[in-house]
Amino acid sequence: MCRNIRPLNNFEPPATSDEVQAAALQYVRKVSGATKPSQANQEAFDHAVHVIEHATQDLIDSLVTTAPPKDREVEAAKAKERSAKRFAS
Repeated sequence: MCRNIRPLNNFEPPATSDEVQAAALQYVRKVSGATKPSQANQEAFDHAVHVIEHATQDLIDSLVTTAPPKDREVEAAKAKERSAKRFAS
């Protein structure tokens, strides 16, 4: 899985449309192997991002969990701590 795609489910506040769009863009970039498509492929690339964005939002809206929502700030702090340990000199 692409490291830049983060879990979006079960957060308080819920994932924003910008976060969903960014995840869809990262997915399409990964699958297509292109960070910036050629002009000939731009329309197909944009369409794929749009379709995946909607599918992702539908999925997030449909998921059910009994776990309490995660706090974004707490999860960000955990990620920074993991990163610091990983890249410590």
